[in-house]
Amino acid sequence: MIKNFVGFILIYILVGSVHAQNTGSPCACCTDEYKQLDFWIGDWVVYSGGQMVGFNKITKIEADCVLRENWKSQVSSHSGTSYNFYDKNLRKWRHIWIGSDGISLDVRGDFKDKKMVMISDEIVDEKLNRVINKITWYNNPDGTVRQIWEQSKDGGLAYSTQWDGLYRRRK
Repeated sequence: MIKNFVGFILIYILVGSVHAQNTGSPCACCTDEYKQLDFWIGDWVVYSGGQMVGFNKITKIEADCVLRENWKSQVSSHSGTSYNFYDKNLRKWRHIWIGSDGISLDVRGDFKDKKMVMISDEIVDEKLNRVINKITWYNNPDGTVRQIWEQSKDGGLAYSTQWDGLYRRRK
């Protein structure tokens, strides 16, 4: 009987140990760094220049480790998706965009002063210009989010606005 009891205890400890290793912490991506862009999560109507231009839905996926963006323009056939995540190896946020026009974008950055700023390496665009892309998300006090995409063609000395969008929650 003692042999069976010891065997039961060993199996219980082994199974418990394996279970603990498989589950790890309750949420691997629930630290403060992973929550810095959570203000962008939502179902949004997007405006640019005062005009409604599209819809954007931002959701958390992969056990709260990734924010997925699904964009659909209302003024063209353009759509796209981005994956946004805190890269703990780089200690930076990443935004990887893929659009229905075949254009992709990969920017990295940090959350500072209530805004997320991400910048790309210098790349060559479709017109053979050497450009740096910068995207900034502003967490506005009224619950809206402003997103500005800028480009520099002089190594980051000056930027011109490519997109200025205001996100309002869908009602």
